[in-house]
Amino acid sequence: MSETPVLVGIAQIEQRCDDPRQAREPLALMIEATQAAAEDAGSRALLTSAGSVRVIRGLWPYKNPARVVADAVGAPGAETRLSQFGGNFVQTAVNQAALDIQAGRQEIILITGAECGNTQAKARRAGLDLRSELNWQAAPGEPDVMIGEDVRMVDELESDLGLMQPIQVYPMFENALRHHLGESIEAHQVRISELWSRFSAVAADNPHAWIREPRTAEEIRTLSDFNRPVSFPYPKLMNSNNNVDQGAALILCSATKARALGIPEDRWIYPWAGTDAHDAYAFSRRDTFYGSPAIRVAGRRVLELCDLSPDDVELVDVYSCFPVAVQVGASEVGLDLNRPLTVTGGLTFAGGPLNNYVMHSIARMAELLRQDVDARGLITANGGYLTKHAFGVYSATPPAQPFQHQDVQTEVDRAPLRQSVAVHEGEATVESYTVMYAGEAPRIAYVSALLDDGRRTLAVTEDTDVMHAMVREEFCGRTVALADRKARF
Repeated sequence: MSETPVLVGIAQIEQRCDDPRQAREPLALMIEATQAAAEDAGSRALLTSAGSVRVIRGLWPYKNPARVVADAVGAPGAETRLSQFGGNFVQTAVNQAALDIQAGRQEIILITGAECGNTQAKARRAGLDLRSELNWQAAPGEPDVMIGEDVRMVDELESDLGLMQPIQVYPMFENALRHHLGESIEAHQVRISELWSRFSAVAADNPHAWIREPRTAEEIRTLSDFNRPVSFPYPKLMNSNNNVDQGAALILCSATKARALGIPEDRWIYPWAGTDAHDAYAFSRRDTFYGSPAIRVAGRRVLELCDLSPDDVELVDVYSCFPVAVQVGASEVGLDLNRPLTVTGGLTFAGGPLNNYVMHSIARMAELLRQDVDARGLITANGGYLTKHAFGVYSATPPAQPFQHQDVQTEVDRAPLRQSVAVHEGEATVESYTVMYAGEAPRIAYVSALLDDGRRTLAVTEDTDVMHAMVREEFCGRTVALADRKARF
């Protein structure tokens, strides 16, 4: 007999500690969050009877943190799982947990994760070692199961230029989108700063947000001592804020088990459906920098599985590491960019604890759905360079049919790809670019260019005059001379 999976316990915690030597490590935050999620559900037995503990991987030294969490909460016999790196894996973990509960493979599943980016930053500045001086655990051993595959998401074309960080790649997507839309640099900057200001306003009303002081659009787009340039067109306030100490936990169980434990049904949130897919791992192989076949197919499919249109979901949290991720995500799913697109305030303002942000967005979504039992909520999750995607629909109202899940990769793989070439000598047309900063000064610009036959290549320039011009004038569409992977204008 098919079981009904329900999300019954949620928790979000944070710490703000001036002295990194006094701060708790991520494992301690995971344990506290998991215990708090059981308190939220009103049943300690959710912990001691848990059959599986699943942790979202982070920037910490732990090998099998789920075993430490399981032992700490009184479930030493629980199966352990650890995800690969990627902001998509929280929603993927929920999708898998719902399927495991529905099939009767598990009754109670604990999912948790935490990052202490604020503490780590302070420790680095103080020259402190995480293991020896902050006493962070090793959490040895191997998890019973890994969630997801460890896939390399760049090829030599990108890595040979050092083009491997999200803060380098997403702004190239943003500039390509601006050119595709035919906007001026000034008009585009105003528009995306207004989008981010709306996210900031949501964070101001979110009790779990890291930055609750609302920021105006002008503050967000204007360079200042605080809001320094990072990578054109993004100043600091348009970047994900990883400088946070945040943890969260979710507890899912079967409806049968929830009733047996006496968990009130007004705490229950039903996962209605989930989907997963990924775009081409090497972003240089993608057809365009301003679209995502995986979001388009998987995002629309999760709504179709629930017999919903984009306008039918009252609450939405679109993954928001950078403004372009929101714009592409919303457009591909069919969401109006002027509607509310976050329940947390996003990774800049609510906080961006690396791979674990979506656990906070699901927990916040659950809080709001408990207040409006007829509402439906859509969660979008993204990992890599707009690469790996997972989606979920939730409600406090039971779905009309059992939980559904689809991996739509076969459909996504039908989308066209673009050939790339490492070396090209001669002219090409600029597709996109970004300027990276060191302090206030431009350091290097990355350029993506299309050859006459449609192939893509990547190059760099360190010409100061060119880089200064790039942030004032539109370079997309210009002719560039390429030689030895250098761009000359």
